[in-house]
Amino acid sequence: MIDVKHQISRVNRATGGADRATGGATGGDGEYRVLTISQVYDTDLEDLWDVVTTPERIARWFLPIAGELREGGKYQFEGQAGGTITRCAAPREFAATWEFGEQVSWITVRLTPEGDERTRFELEHTAPVDDHWERFGPGAVGIGWDMGLIGLSLYVADPTAAKDPAAVMAWTTSEDGKLFMRLSGDAWAEADIAAGAEPEKARAQAANTYAAYTGAEA
Repeated sequence: MIDVKHQISRVNRATGGADRATGGATGGDGEYRVLTISQVYDTDLEDLWDVVTTPERIARWFLPIAGELREGGKYQFEGQAGGTITRCAAPREFAATWEFGEQVSWITVRLTPEGDERTRFELEHTAPVDDHWERFGPGAVGIGWDMGLIGLSLYVADPTAAKDPAAVMAWTTSEDGKLFMRLSGDAWAEADIAAGAEPEKARAQAANTYAAYTGAEA
């Protein structure tokens, strides 16, 4: 059983701008926004690194993945994004392109020890400000990463538990799943407002994102 409100409260979320140097380094011009999401897990640095970089373990909490998980290697998540791993500094950090359809964005994952047998997982996602962003805001990708952190939480808590895709799908369409997506979207809107976004626009974007995920009216 997932305690929705507890999980939402355990996660730190932030948004911010990316300068043009970042855009140029990642291969494009224009405006970019950076989403950062993090959570502390009850496991050590080496284990969490193995959890987030080993194909067999990634599939247990996120999605099946194929490819060469090394610097310069290409990867593909089943039914989701793929890309190229651009940097790897084990066991602390890796970076990759995040390519879905015709859109390219960039992710960086950082692991930081926090006390005895505890490690912070932090993911930074740099995305272009385009029509999709203008309509949906940070929640468009933020809710998906929040869902990923649920899977990571459940896996770290019990690595022996079998992942049941049908149960996951059923949960996402349940009242608890819808509540989670609404609270996640609202939290991303508030993070964006804290970073300087116009409140009415940010909350309207969150409503649009929730509607897109659940089929509800915005």
